[in-house]
Amino acid sequence: MILLPPSIRLALRTNHVARRAAVRREQAEPDPLPVLKLFNPLGAATWLATELCEDGDTLFGLADLGFGCPELGYFSLSEIAKVRLPFGLGIERDEGFVGLAPLSRWAAHAREGGSIIAAERALRRQSPELSSRLPPGPSPEGAQDHG
Repeated sequence: MILLPPSIRLALRTNHVARRAAVRREQAEPDPLPVLKLFNPLGAATWLATELCEDGDTLFGLADLGFGCPELGYFSLSEIAKVRLPFGLGIERDEGFVGLAPLSRWAAHAREGGSIIAAERALRRQSPELSSRLPPGPSPEGAQDHG
């Protein structure tokens, strides 16, 4: 089971409410920082979420299943939590994750680099002053590290 701390749940819900309000007012939709990163500790699958819908299960964000084509869309927290991996592992929450940039920039870098992990490397390179204060991030090209 992937537990969302109250602060992350609140940030995800707040972003959802803000986007819905902008749509109702026919304003430009906000482009928030991702606040949640989920990952497969044994593979390349990674999800970044900016919103949590009213049902408490449906997340919106960037999904990367490791096939080289990350996509924006909706995904189910409960379905991700049900994934069972070898050695009794499951999908994990990156507790040290920092959003770094709005979701649109993550998506652009992920599409260009073929993965969320490549996007994180690119964003860290673009923000060295911020990166120096962050926990270790993805390791050199080709390695699977979800820092």
